[in-house]
Amino acid sequence: MTYQASCLCNTVKVEITGPISDIIHCHCSLCRKSSGTAYATNGFVQTADFTIVSGLESLGSFQFKPGRTRYFCKHCASPIYSANASDPARLRLRLGILDSDIAERPLSHNFVSSKANWDDLDAVLPRYDAFEPSRDLTTTGVNNER
Repeated sequence: MTYQASCLCNTVKVEITGPISDIIHCHCSLCRKSSGTAYATNGFVQTADFTIVSGLESLGSFQFKPGRTRYFCKHCASPIYSANASDPARLRLRLGILDSDIAERPLSHNFVSSKANWDDLDAVLPRYDAFEPSRDLTTTGVNNER
């Protein structure tokens, strides 16, 4: 298995040549803040299976805690991976950067007691292939393409 991943601006490109393990949806306040979403979907890869194909010079870093470094694209701010000095054999990915479909699936929702109060895990909401039909695209100036 080989997976491709990239940042939003496509400057940083990554290849993963092994499985992604321990995938979870994390609802802790730290993951919510760092992802800007209701939760972050994280998984682990072996460091030996992870290659930055292009854009190494565009990686920025932030040391969240001693020994824990988060890497992101300096241009578009997409999170790429996190490294933990106490676990050098593995890297943590935000799965949103993946361009490839993956075989692995999430194991659980974690830290649900910290979830955003507006996030209803069991909500039965309508599902659309594009924007919701009620969005007036002529007044927002947003097109329906992604």
